[in-house]
Amino acid sequence: QVQLVESGGGLVQSGGSLRLSCAASRSNFVINVASWYRQAPGKQREFFASVTSDGATTYVDSVKGRFTISRDNSKNTVYLQMNRLKPEDTAVYYCNAVRHYPYGSYWGQGTQVTVSS
Repeated sequence: QVQLVESGGGLVQSGGSLRLSCAASRSNFVINVASWYRQAPGKQREFFASVTSDGATTYVDSVKGRFTISRDNSKNTVYLQMNRLKPEDTAVYYCNAVRHYPYGSYWGQGTQVTVSS
């Protein structure tokens, strides 16, 4: 088993930036695909960014060009740099790590991001 510990959320004004981190509790845990999801009040949790073990990234259109997902395999940590934040980015942000073999999907505890207008 592994725990994912998130940090970096907070309150920021519209147009500002935040950087989220997601660290795996075990240094030898293999993360094949790391992703970020978010859940706004009254809405379902939604995927918006992922990065594979070889660095390939995927973004949904709403964050493309503003958010950057990255990973440091030596620290077993995934990052999310968020720039030009908008009020509609307000949500609880969750990281997810998928290991292919044996298969497992793990979630962080969530961190609140609030963007004021």
